[in-house]
Amino acid sequence: MSDLDKIKQPVKDHIREFEKYFRASMKSNVPLLDRVTRYIVRRKGKQMRPLFVFLSAEIAGGIKDATYRGASLVELLHTATLVHDDVVDDSNERRGYFSINALWKNKIAVLVGDFLLSKGLLLSLENDDFELLKIVSNAVKEMSEGELLQIEKARRLDIEEDIYYRIIRKKTASLIASCCACGAYSASSDLVIAEKMRLFGEKVGMAFQIKDDLFDYQKANSTGKPSGIDIRDKKMTLPLIYLLNKSGRNEKRTIINVIKNHSTDPDKVAWLIRQVVDSGGIDYAREKMMEYRSEALEILYTFKDSPARQSMADLVVFTTERNK
Repeated sequence: MSDLDKIKQPVKDHIREFEKYFRASMKSNVPLLDRVTRYIVRRKGKQMRPLFVFLSAEIAGGIKDATYRGASLVELLHTATLVHDDVVDDSNERRGYFSINALWKNKIAVLVGDFLLSKGLLLSLENDDFELLKIVSNAVKEMSEGELLQIEKARRLDIEEDIYYRIIRKKTASLIASCCACGAYSASSDLVIAEKMRLFGEKVGMAFQIKDDLFDYQKANSTGKPSGIDIRDKKMTLPLIYLLNKSGRNEKRTIINVIKNHSTDPDKVAWLIRQVVDSGGIDYAREKMMEYRSEALEILYTFKDSPARQSMADLVVFTTERNK
């Protein structure tokens, strides 16, 4: 049994039931739409988002029908944003599968994204789940703002640390925060508990994204060298921002020149990675990740002890110690 399977134990039956519920929530009378949505269901990942929803609900008072609707709402709206993202990025692949736009072209992909968005809205409105809709809609708004803020700042490639935190809080942490808030509210109908779980999820999301930043500097299995993918994509991650902050004006100019003009040159990228490592950027990012993880666990431990709380704590550790 994998670590993630062990973590799922307190809610595994609910997650299995949720899969059927989610499939039903995407049903349509249009055969083409049904074909596309069946493909979307088939390529599901680790189910981290539903896991956060169901564990949060269990911690906050127990899983109810509204929890299934909250988890479906998160998945529908988030899947819609992913389908649209692939069109925007002209991406042909997601998680090792062909993207919707690669198989059915952009027009159909955009329309499918719109369909999923409307299904999520209707699912909430038909059941008067206004608070759940508010929580998830706010997360989608934050994610869009985060993406646009990153695009705006990436042009200069000189992002300050506080701007970086603002971007990842909106882009990544807001989604995990909405999962936890949805789960907690679906179980308790208590806005104070939901806000506490939202804040917990935000801290986890911040740690999760910093962990993603660190992957770029880990050894790649096949080559034995760090991947440098974020550098090639001109992404300003925390270890790189730390290096820039520690550098003088001339060094800073050289680093930015490498990112802007030589990000596909393996030797220049290897040089830049060595600079990041030597500056202490990796250790600094890891330290910040652990700070967010500790803050998240501190909030979690204010809830009553239970198997679900233990699983959630294990999930927090898993997100910061995963190797992919």
